[in-house]
Parts: sequence; C-alpha cells; structure tokens
Amino acid sequence: QLEIVESGGTLVQPGGSLRLSCVASGFTLESYTVTWFRQAPAQEREAVLCITRFGDTASYADSVRGRFTISRDNAKNTVYLEMNSLEPDDTSLYVCAAVRGICSRMFEEYHFRGRGTQVTVSA
Repeated sequence: QLEIVESGGTLVQPGGSLRLSCVASGFTLESYTVTWFRQAPAQEREAVLCITRFGDTASYADSVRGRFTISRDNAKNTVYLEMNSLEPDDTSLYVCAAVRGICSRMFEEYHFRGRGTQVTVSA
C-alpha cells in the first residue's frame, strides 16, 4: 500500500518544541517534493514549508520563519518538520503531502497526502 503517515503531534506548552515526522510506505520519498501543510479549526489550509528532492526549501508561512525548519532523511524515507518557539496560533492539524515536481502551495496538486497529526499549543 502506497501511503505517507505523519507522527509526532501532541500537546505542548507555548515556547516548546516538537519534531514531526512524515514517513512513506510503498514508495521512495527521496524522489518527491514534500510539503507540510496545516489547518486550524474554521480556517483554510495553508502550506508551511516545502523541500524538493534536491534538498532546496521554500517557506510559505511568514509566521513560522525563523522557528520552523524542514529536512529529509532519505535513508529513513522520512521528512521532518522541526518546530521551535511554538505559539498558540501554531495549533493545527499538520499534514504532509508529496508530489513529483516542484514546490506548490496547492494541496490538490500533491499525489500523496497523509491524514495529519494534531499539534496543540496551550498552557
């Protein structure tokens, strides 16, 4: 079965850190561009960070610059989202998506899309 699965989301206090993982099964994630998206309740989904198969990155959300980073470990078939200095506004369902192509903020263009992992930032 070809799928990607996210993990690492949990409840964390403001100012804390988390690392989310996006693992592919049944295919090699190394050949794909991967983007992390997030969607908070009653808000539109937004692209956060993207990494190409060459390791180039693109940032879409101004609010996370300097706090979030995206990376990949091809040996583990995994893409990570490192989140630091978390704020309550970062509370969202974080979803990983993969596409054969360039970075895009359009979720519908991605061939593989996970179900997400919930991050809640609260005291």
